Amino acid sequence: MNFDAWLPPRSAPRPTHEGTAEQALRQIPDGARVVVPPMSATPVGLMHVLDEVRAGWTDIEIATGNLFSHLPPLDHPNQPFRFSTYQTSGPMRDVEAAGALDHIPATYAQVPTLFRPDGPLPADAILIQVSEPGPEGMCSLGTSVGGIVDVVRTAPLVIAQVNPNLPYTFGAAELRREELDWLVPLESDVTELRRAEPGALEREIASAVAELVTDGATLQFGIGGVPEAIMGMLGERRDLGVHSGLISDGIKGMVESGALTGSRKATAPELIITTEAAGSAEFFHWLDRNPAVCMAPAGYTHSLQILAQQHNFVGINSAVQVALDGTINAESLGARQISGPGGQPDFAAGAMLNGGISVVAMPSTAARGNVSRIVKRLDQDAVVTTPRTLADRIITEHGQAELAGRTLGARAEALRAIAHPDFRASLG
Repeated sequence: MNFDAWLPPRSAPRPTHEGTAEQALRQIPDGARVVVPPMSATPVGLMHVLDEVRAGWTDIEIATGNLFSHLPPLDHPNQPFRFSTYQTSGPMRDVEAAGALDHIPATYAQVPTLFRPDGPLPADAILIQVSEPGPEGMCSLGTSVGGIVDVVRTAPLVIAQVNPNLPYTFGAAELRREELDWLVPLESDVTELRRAEPGALEREIASAVAELVTDGATLQFGIGGVPEAIMGMLGERRDLGVHSGLISDGIKGMVESGALTGSRKATAPELIITTEAAGSAEFFHWLDRNPAVCMAPAGYTHSLQILAQQHNFVGINSAVQVALDGTINAESLGARQISGPGGQPDFAAGAMLNGGISVVAMPSTAARGNVSRIVKRLDQDAVVTTPRTLADRIITEHGQAELAGRTLGARAEALRAIAHPDFRASLG
């Protein structure tokens, strides 16, 4: 598929240089904002060298998303690295404590516009990793397109680590050589997402969600044990499709079972549409040059215009807390930011445009059963990720609450019924 209509125009052909990582990174000016892809797309090799030559700068801002692993620049907050993120993650805790992390409130649909030249946080450079060139002479962004491809097209400086371990993917992930300023041959591991093995609790929740998925449905999944368990329960379904912000190991099993064909999808039939891919080394091997997978920009995958066309859409996400009025917090513990909105608000809104289903699936408690996730009202200073107007189905191990179109009183009653029994009286 061609996604040019969903992206800024390509920059003029660049005089591409080849050299060492140090030579390329020395082109970054002091005081620059440097965008770094998230998750499995983080160019680990370049980030190690960036830290090694940090004495060449007094101030560098690294703007990124969800990081799966620790990176050396995180050890040097304000010396010279500052960080900003639209998806807080565990590896950033120490730089946050050091006062070197700023949060960017933005849904995933908004990420592509953040770092454009006319955006609120224009990028001075972007560091990416790409696959080795394929037979067509193009290379690929591999595991992440998201808002990254927008920055590749518009940033003044694009430095690409050519990593032979990165899978080659199609769609908007494919890049021409002349779109890149520097090509740096540098092999490093592709950061894996350790698969969350679902336990009995996750399987119980997943079973209730799986009942909502009928033949021909188009699905969106988040990360975690519950989504993985759901995918493992759909082997008997037929003609399922995927239009998601992320795919992971469970997708491979769905294809192999015959459940996932995409034949009834309203857009991009027979293609697995995603903007991120994260998983195991085995999953990356399956992903490499797989014609069934098409990487699309976030402007397309999270577009309300496109989501409204999806047939029988089921979006599956999670939360930290759900208040009795349906307000959803999926990203903070009180005032402490632990994640970000991701695509949850985008997919919740998209599901409601065409009679789809937006599911928040979560255990009824946290902190080893000492805290209820269903609360009278969100904690003080907690973030509202998805407003109550977009709340639809909330599922715990104790059942399902249908909220869309219900009064506040009916919502509260339905949510109390799926709270853990130890906390129902306090929710009265």
